[in-house]
Amino acid sequence: MSTDAVGGVWTYASELRAELATAGVDVTLATLGPQPPLEPGGRWLDCRLEWQDDPWDDVRASGEWLREQARAVGADVVHLNGYAHAALDWNVPVVTVAHSCVLSWHEAVRGAPGGAAWARYRDAVATGLRGADAIVTPTAAMRSALRRHYDLTQRCRVIPNGVSAHPLALATRERLVLAAGRLWDEAKGLDTLDAAAQGLPWPVEVAGAAGGREARYVRLLGHLQRVALRARMGRAAIFAHPTRYEPFGLVVLEAALGGGALVLGDIDSLREQWDGAAVFVKPGDSAALHAALQGLVDDDPLRSKLARAARVRAQARDVGTTAGAYRELYERLCARRRVTA
Repeated sequence: MSTDAVGGVWTYASELRAELATAGVDVTLATLGPQPPLEPGGRWLDCRLEWQDDPWDDVRASGEWLREQARAVGADVVHLNGYAHAALDWNVPVVTVAHSCVLSWHEAVRGAPGGAAWARYRDAVATGLRGADAIVTPTAAMRSALRRHYDLTQRCRVIPNGVSAHPLALATRERLVLAAGRLWDEAKGLDTLDAAAQGLPWPVEVAGAAGGREARYVRLLGHLQRVALRARMGRAAIFAHPTRYEPFGLVVLEAALGGGALVLGDIDSLREQWDGAAVFVKPGDSAALHAALQGLVDDDPLRSKLARAARVRAQARDVGTTAGAYRELYERLCARRRVTA
């Protein structure tokens, strides 16, 4: 299974591997990218990823490296958390999981699809999708994005991401609004949250790298390890994620398990998962976000109701359910290969 350690893909891959192991499925993680795996001693190739600047020599080299890893462990299935490498000759079934893509990010954040500068990326993604034996997205919204941007015609299965049970969810919540994300990442809408925080009676905290950016009205916590972030989620009364782009939103799932009421960007993927269990706000509208947060601060019963609804929904998205769906997919692909061999 390929992965990277840049964002939420690492959490997804490492938890999925651990859960599959309990079902007797041996998964080897192969980490690509500039950041080493968060578990020391793992297989890692320092390289550019397919969405980074001028990556294609590295994509070619990392593809050969991945094929070497697959041969070395005698892989029965190759599970790629990326696109381009699915076009290679693997001699075993290939599953490609679409966690995000540049063109849908560009559309959501910049208001238009990526232009000519991303033509080679688009071709590589489309070719990889055509080469995969199975394509998985975490939401129907991401599946629609693949069809829209890459002319995807083959079947694409939706398997929602899952995470392990939250270790801490206090009954008595701190009067606090929490958010998590990279402050410099314009997709996350944390600039909107910073503006919306002005005049709120509760403090607003943001966990995540600032990248040299400063904030006026929110308190920056810096990067927190996952254990520390989950503990904070287990205490905060409200979790805000006013994002412009989020194909799934693993951080929202973690926060819902932590027991906070959710205030989310009103985008298709989050509506798909949390409609009826969160307050939604148009991305980029700081006045509307301020009003939504103030409304939950002032309304204890509504805040508690939404928090309970989100937690119940999140508990159905456990990593065991996700792992079971992937195991069934792997077994079906292997059985098909035996029949056609």
